[in-house]
This record gives sequence, structure tokens and C-alpha cells, in this order.
Amino acid sequence: MQLDTRNNSKLMWFIAGGLIVIIALASALFWLKADQDQTKIAPTTETKAPPKAAAPPLAQPLEQAATSEVTAHTLVEPSILQEPVSENESLAKEEIAKLDDIGQQLKDQQQSLESQHADADQLIKLKEEQLKLLEQQLAAEQKQS
Repeated sequence: MQLDTRNNSKLMWFIAGGLIVIIALASALFWLKADQDQTKIAPTTETKAPPKAAAPPLAQPLEQAATSEVTAHTLVEPSILQEPVSENESLAKEEIAKLDDIGQQLKDQQQSLESQHADADQLIKLKEEQLKLLEQQLAAEQKQS
């Protein structure tokens, strides 16, 4: 009987160790996949850079270059509308698709902001009514006192 309990203990340790190894491998795979996804994003932006270099460079004053660095966190840069379309048809289609996606995102964002604004207006009206009711209750309690 004592031999069976000893083997069961070792078996439990092997199972626990195996589960830990599987979890460690799975987390390592997810971590590596996330790194690969980040590296995939960088080459796509680099492949778009050569067509821009092939186009004649637009002269930009230093002040305008500095403001473009400051506004790097904006969704759409205004200069994107002035850039020439690539001569390569597939790159041009890719750029058009990208701009369409950005336009759709902006429309969706505008709609959500308008709905949030309408909700905020409605909440303000409800809070004003609530304040009026509370003032009436307070006035009624003061009359009773």
C-alpha cells in the first residue's frame, strides 16, 4: 500500500510539471507571435516609403516640419491629401483602400461623438429636472419645519 502512494505522488508531480511546461510554451508562443505582428507592421510602412521618395520632394519650411512632428499623434495628417498617388497600380489601390478605411473610421467616430453629445444633453436635462425636484422637496421640508 505504501508503494502505491509513493508512485501516485510522483505521478502528480510529473503531471504538474508537464502542465507548467505546456503553459510556459504556450505563453512563449503568444509572446513571439506578438513580436512578429509588430515587425510585420514596420515593413509595410517601409515599403510605402520608396514611392514617396521617387516623387519629387515638396519643400517644407522647418516650422512646418516641426509641427508635423508635434501632430504625429493625430489620426490623419493634412499632408496626406497633397501627396501624389503612386505610379504603381497595386500601390495606388492600396493607398486608396487605406484612405477609404481612414475615412470610414472618421465617419464612425463622428457618429459616435454625435450620439455621445446627444446622450450628454439628455443627461444634463435629466439632472436639471432632478435638481428642480430636489429643490422642491427641500422647500417643502423647510415649510414643514
